[in-house]
Amino acid sequence: MVKYRLVFTKQAQRDAKKIMKSGLRSNVEKILVILRESPYKRQPRYERLVGDLEGAYSRRINIQHRVIYQVCKNEKIVKVIRMWTHYE
Repeated sequence: MVKYRLVFTKQAQRDAKKIMKSGLRSNVEKILVILRESPYKRQPRYERLVGDLEGAYSRRINIQHRVIYQVCKNEKIVKVIRMWTHYE
């Protein structure tokens, strides 16, 4: 099975610090494992985003926070854009 490489934006790296303090680390780690193996895996559910983030996808960390990412199929890269709320 071909695995995807994860790359993180500067914003996602800043969000990771918040994740560590919030107690959501295990939830995020589970999502990142799924993204590394298959970013289109149906469970847990993901959404295609529209508007400013068209072309990106999101998976919920919890009711408030989400992992936002883009997939580069040809390069086998998942670019993690955000790992926190998009409401701030």
